[in-house]
Amino acid sequence: QVQLVESGGGLVQPGGSLRLSCAASGSIFSIVAMGWYRQAPGKERELVATITRGGSINYADSVKGRFTISRDNAKNTVYLQMNSLQPEDTAIYYCKALVYWGKGTLVTVSS
Repeated sequence: QVQLVESGGGLVQPGGSLRLSCAASGSIFSIVAMGWYRQAPGKERELVATITRGGSINYADSVKGRFTISRDNAKNTVYLQMNSLQPEDTAIYYCKALVYWGKGTLVTVSS
């Protein structure tokens, strides 16, 4: 079992920044890759970014150059730095590891 707890969401104006965190606990020794996904109202959940324990990274085209994923293996935490946020980034952001999901954190980009 793996428990994932996201934090850092909130309301931000267009062009602003937020940093999301995802803390993992439980059977964390089995975690190789972790990722961030998001689900906007009325849309399907989509990949935002993933990172392996070794540091290999993958981004969705829509966030390349604006978002940065990183991880602190000692703290079993993954981060998502989001810059130049736009209204279309509004969504619930979920952390995933193996088959486990966090409960999500809401990001709202609005003026």
